Amino acid sequence: MTTAESERTRTGGFALFAECTVTGVWITVAAIPLVTALPAFAAGCAHLSRFLRGYGGGVRTFAADLRAAWRGSLPVTLAGWAALALLGVDVLIARSGLPGGPLVAAVVACAALALAVVGLRAAAAWSPGARWPALIRAAAVRARDDLFGSVLVAGGVIVVMTVTWQLPPLFVPAVGLLAGAALAVHGRGR
Repeated sequence: MTTAESERTRTGGFALFAECTVTGVWITVAAIPLVTALPAFAAGCAHLSRFLRGYGGGVRTFAADLRAAWRGSLPVTLAGWAALALLGVDVLIARSGLPGGPLVAAVVACAALALAVVGLRAAAAWSPGARWPALIRAAAVRARDDLFGSVLVAGGVIVVMTVTWQLPPLFVPAVGLLAGAALAVHGRGR
């Protein structure tokens, strides 16, 4: 048993929870400009992956991963935010008294959730040197082929939204836990 394995055994699952919480802080701070949300989540997933494999890494490694993930991510991130904004406008129109509005709003909410699931699955699969358009395409295929995994990630997104709605400061650790969940779903598919 390696030193990292014995340390992980001694500290149990709480060490992973603590690492997810710290990672949530890093992801939240790095994602403040919004255009860095996808690379921040990818860097957080990469950090947690390293932690689970027993390798070290701190905020400097996270920052290096963030810089690496940022390369090429801007068009994908902007397209994702534009799609979410368009879906938000659709919800506003649907709630304006349009006949069938509640049904349209529900369909649009499901589409937004599917978009988030694909983005999170792509971020969980990111590694240095990976190209974002290819990651998004592969994540869309995985989301379709592994519906149970997609439901798990969607459930994580819903939990983060609910917890944040109830107590906004919990968003920070919840994002780290969502990164851990997305990474677990990615790992179970391999």
